[in-house]
Amino acid sequence: MAMASTAGRTSRSMTREEKKVIFASSLGTVFEWYDFYLYGSLAAFIGSTFFSPTIPEATRNIFALLAFAAGFLVRPFGALVFGRIGDLVGRKYTFLVTMTIMGLSTFLVGLLPGYATLGIAAPVILIALRMLQGLALGGEYGGAATYVAEHAPDDRRGFYTSWIQTTATLGLFLSLIVILTVQSSLSKETYAAWGWRIPFIVSFVLLAVSIWIRLSLSESPTFQKMKDEGKGSKAPLSEAFGQWKNAKIALLALLGLTAGQAVVWYNGQFYALFFLQNVLKVDAQSVNIMIAIALALGSLFFVVFGWLSDKIGRKPIIMAGLALAIVCTFPLFKALTWAANPALAKAQQSTRATVTAAPGDCKFQFNPVGTAKFTTSCDIATSFLTKNSVPYDVVPTAAAGTAATVKIGNETVPSYDAVAAGDQAKAKDAAFAKAVNMSLRDGGYPLKRAAIKVADQKLDAFIAANPELKLDAAAIRGGEKAAVPTDQAVKDKLVTSEEAAGAPEVTVYNIPGGGAFAMFADPAAVNWPMTIGILFILVLFVTMVYGPIAAILVEMFPTRIRYTGMSLPYHIGNGWFGGLLPATVFALSAYKGDIYYGLWYPVVIAAMTLVIGMIFVKDTLGTDLHGKD
Repeated sequence: MAMASTAGRTSRSMTREEKKVIFASSLGTVFEWYDFYLYGSLAAFIGSTFFSPTIPEATRNIFALLAFAAGFLVRPFGALVFGRIGDLVGRKYTFLVTMTIMGLSTFLVGLLPGYATLGIAAPVILIALRMLQGLALGGEYGGAATYVAEHAPDDRRGFYTSWIQTTATLGLFLSLIVILTVQSSLSKETYAAWGWRIPFIVSFVLLAVSIWIRLSLSESPTFQKMKDEGKGSKAPLSEAFGQWKNAKIALLALLGLTAGQAVVWYNGQFYALFFLQNVLKVDAQSVNIMIAIALALGSLFFVVFGWLSDKIGRKPIIMAGLALAIVCTFPLFKALTWAANPALAKAQQSTRATVTAAPGDCKFQFNPVGTAKFTTSCDIATSFLTKNSVPYDVVPTAAAGTAATVKIGNETVPSYDAVAAGDQAKAKDAAFAKAVNMSLRDGGYPLKRAAIKVADQKLDAFIAANPELKLDAAAIRGGEKAAVPTDQAVKDKLVTSEEAAGAPEVTVYNIPGGGAFAMFADPAAVNWPMTIGILFILVLFVTMVYGPIAAILVEMFPTRIRYTGMSLPYHIGNGWFGGLLPATVFALSAYKGDIYYGLWYPVVIAAMTLVIGMIFVKDTLGTDLHGKD
């Protein structure tokens, strides 16, 4: 492991100017995460405002998330655009521009008129704003990390740059505080109509403060010295990636550092949240609180490991974090299941489903943006089981052209082909879901059945279709009821206009336990201390790989192409290797019928990075950035 001797500025207390540099640089990352959590939390309101009301609600929400994904995917291109400008013009002015574009793009979402006013132009402008923000973000992190690193003493660079990594927690807390404050101040209807825009508009304050502080900063001394000496690059892109000696560094930075760092990070924070909420069925509010506590407890360790990297090196800490994540991922997620939903864990051990299907009927369900439709009988069956966290085996022995079946215990339920079912697909789906859920409930899975509103015109048919409820029509009609205006009953799909037969009101009964099934985690059974403890360990691995990453990346590249060189591998690693992690993990789990199988993706990528990093990446502790040209 090569170590250069510390050759430039050495230990001293952090000056007031350096504190301002770190604070101003970190504000951009706070803004990034504030917007990240804000947009994800408010996607439903964004979808209903900016997309056509004729589109189903679920589809509108998907489009809203697609707009978010578009901004995510263009970040590497932003790294190229603004990295080049940063190496040509300067660090300060470039990330002043990226902050302005990023902030205005977020702010303008709050002011943008909706589909009712602008028509198709509304979603077009929304997507354009998201892409502009994604481009700006591609240049923001590299600029902030480079700027802080070039101000830091050589032997405290890990400590200085690690402060940037803590801001994800601050961005999360800030978004939660703003959203909860606005929600508590307005009625539900007002918030849905326009109140959701306020958190985006309020972001202008953060933007103004950040720009004001950044305007008062000086250019990076390392870049200014290089510029004064006339040693700057005239073509940063071709020099960084067109010359093998530099392209090799970028490739090693990607495969030997950021790819593994990204999957450990996304697995430990974002997929853990997804796993708790969507796989283990813990309620969203509890999950957010647990994640917030784990982040609050763990965030200090970004700085701890950044500081430690100044003592023992960047590489040992990052590689140790990767190794621990590789070894512990499967045990920790299995422990998470037992801590957060023990009833589900017990049921998975005792009851496993078998899907019997024709060869070729089962597809690999990779759905990174949520728009794919799985229509074969096998895909419908396996998708349903996966979404309900039920382990299963696929037996491809059915005759060609026959529908797949799902066997749970002694019960066998036929699936259906959505295309062949045509207009009957919705009814077949409801019948399939009900039959499978009843079998799962008998097998010990934690399922609850919601209440349902039934119009008097449909009551007899409902009772006949649900004999397991043992309902008595006369008792229901003699009990509590509600008179609902016909227009509202038709709108709520309780009856059709024809079924109402011109009556001004419809009698509606509320039937407990007669509605849709839902897998759930019993709040009383959730072991909060254990769950938070496991999440904290996952966050700790994140801090190990992420705390020193900015320091090692900036130290790998010469000053003349540093901004360009470090930004691209960072955003490819985090935007693509990390960003695709939830969809990839889900697809692999669906393919195998095992909620843990998809975890092989982060484990394998982390293992690849560990091997490449250990063999080919040299530690950069003690690098003199002033002399690295």
